[in-house]
Amino acid sequence: MTQQMHPQPTPPTAQKREHVRSHHGDDVVDPYEWMRDGEDPDVLAHLEAENTYAEASTAHLAPLRQRLFDEIKERTLETDLSVPVASGEWWYYARTVEGQQYAIHCRAPLTDAGAVPELDPGEPLPGEVVLLDGNALAHGHEFFSLGGLEVSHDHSRLAYAVDVTGDERFDVRVVDIASGELLDEAVTGAGYGLAFSRDGGHLFHVSVDDAWRPHEVWRHEVGTTREDDVLVHREEDERFWMGLGTSRDDRWIVLALGSKTTSEMHLIDATDPTAPARCVAPRREGVEYDVEPAADHLLIVHNERQREGDLAWAPLDAASPDQWQPLLQRAEGERFIGVDAFDDFAVLSLRAGGLPALRILPRVHGAGRSAPFCASDYGDPVDVSFDDELHSVALGPVAEVGTDRIRVIHESWVSPRCVLDVVVTTGERVVLKRQRVLGGVDPADYEQQRTWATAPDGTQVPVSLVMRRGTQPDGSNPGLLYGYGSYEMSFDPYFSIARLSLLDRGVVYAVAHVRGGGELGRHWYDDGKMLAKKNTFTDFVAAAQHLHETGWVARDRLAAEGGSAGGLLVGAATNLAPDRFAAVLAAVPFVDTLTTILRPDLPLTVQEWDEWGDPLHDREVYAYMRSYTPYENVANVAYPPILATTSLHDTRVYFTEPAKWTARLREVTLHDDERRILLRTEMSAGHGGRSGRYDAWEQAAWEWAWLLERVGAVDPVE
Repeated sequence: MTQQMHPQPTPPTAQKREHVRSHHGDDVVDPYEWMRDGEDPDVLAHLEAENTYAEASTAHLAPLRQRLFDEIKERTLETDLSVPVASGEWWYYARTVEGQQYAIHCRAPLTDAGAVPELDPGEPLPGEVVLLDGNALAHGHEFFSLGGLEVSHDHSRLAYAVDVTGDERFDVRVVDIASGELLDEAVTGAGYGLAFSRDGGHLFHVSVDDAWRPHEVWRHEVGTTREDDVLVHREEDERFWMGLGTSRDDRWIVLALGSKTTSEMHLIDATDPTAPARCVAPRREGVEYDVEPAADHLLIVHNERQREGDLAWAPLDAASPDQWQPLLQRAEGERFIGVDAFDDFAVLSLRAGGLPALRILPRVHGAGRSAPFCASDYGDPVDVSFDDELHSVALGPVAEVGTDRIRVIHESWVSPRCVLDVVVTTGERVVLKRQRVLGGVDPADYEQQRTWATAPDGTQVPVSLVMRRGTQPDGSNPGLLYGYGSYEMSFDPYFSIARLSLLDRGVVYAVAHVRGGGELGRHWYDDGKMLAKKNTFTDFVAAAQHLHETGWVARDRLAAEGGSAGGLLVGAATNLAPDRFAAVLAAVPFVDTLTTILRPDLPLTVQEWDEWGDPLHDREVYAYMRSYTPYENVANVAYPPILATTSLHDTRVYFTEPAKWTARLREVTLHDDERRILLRTEMSAGHGGRSGRYDAWEQAAWEWAWLLERVGAVDPVE
């Protein structure tokens, strides 16, 4: 599509330095590998030059960026509060204030746990106590992230973790809530995961190794030095990741260890924090399981028998898989994900028909009876159903194990988020809050549907479509195709105020649910990983072709977007079919995939071998990855305009990858002034980009203004 001409600045030219990567008899010349040290003045100078070029190249879009930002802001209820959660004698909630970037975490006295207070977004709850003000903690910092917030069982102490650089290493503080006294700040550089002992005297925390892998759990006595901490568990297998939390009743501290294919769970008695951890079932290669402690038994979701999951139970003191007993088997087309236990029921989270779902298992006999637990204590399961064809449903925060209801979050591509309570015994539904969309927006003006693209091997790939109501598939519409397709992550329906600015400009927003994700179950993931990874990319190209052939998007007006592993997806898809896309937006893109996965010294690499394969030791995997990694397969062809975004302190996908990619694209590809390659680096951010909500809106407006110009959809449709 013809674009308006603007004065063209000169793009930076990256230096070339001799570097050869040699593996399996294959020598790869990589003159841009020097761009790896984020403290090297030459590297920083190059990134700043790229930022200057990106700003100059898009300066004419400043008015559009401002309009997009204003639209997001005007449609958002800036002063708001979350639905309070009852715990002990308190309501816990978070609220935001107009003009402030971060949430304020609070509590207020509870009078009736069954009656959620009336929510007035502009008024704190009576008797409010501010636990933590993110705006105060972020003062003086360009970046702020809260990595954990835990309240002790007796509600007297608060522990929280803060990162002010974006590298996902957190400093932990413990405060006395009543007095505000700082009790402890000894733990620094920690990873995700905090857990109090039952009496609040000990705090369990996770440390990370040089590769940013959570690999140790430590027990810290509040008020002592870090040197006095006791190592609880060290994970030696570099493939395994570590998670830490507590059971809903605060009775157990739960330590989760897992690779991409295998898991192992340990429990620590929170009332006896110095006691050793107990392994529920030793790891067995290829067996994944998750444990939920209930009052008198354990609930276990596992794939021991079949890969889509089963639900089992085991005695509370179980230490072997031989003690697992069947409780519920899945139906065809279902995938069991996890389970939450309460005194009088359990809630199973699953996927059914390609969408998330919830299933309640009521207890016929409660946990208080004298007889030991047996499977018949649970009655017939009941699904939590909704009428709309495409939606997401999830279990919301519920703290009390003795509750008679569950909190459910429901939304779709076109339905704003709704928080409701469902009474388990009666099915009664009480709507607590619907997301308000301001600015005269009527959600009924938009529609959603699912269509199916045919992959080259004949597989039917689901594609979600969102658009203004009445949009016709006449071959003229602009469009944006989003994809991810890795780690069994599902991209489920969700409502976005920011997305409305695209839809109002006539953009057909499409999501390709490609293999490698988890939308259709574990098999969908398995068919898009390791030596089947190329299915992810060809599925995406097939989705693009489907949008063109069905007339939903004009042949020259389709943009592609993906982030992180989704950046790999759009990079590989663009190599396969550069003429399919009018523009490509790649956020923190994992585009130098093979170089990274060959280096076990880099963050997260060894754990990734179960996702991509091990090219360091396996010649076949090396050759397969070499054939698709975007950076190494840039060709001398006409690529569409590409905008790559990254962050200097990203520890998951180094800024190096998009920096090298854009340099090679400029060097090798055929392009004219209107096919510019841009790199924009956030110099004070991490993998998720800028941290404040207003900063995040500005970042989205910057990127989408560029995209909208490229697909010829700058102005709203009449």
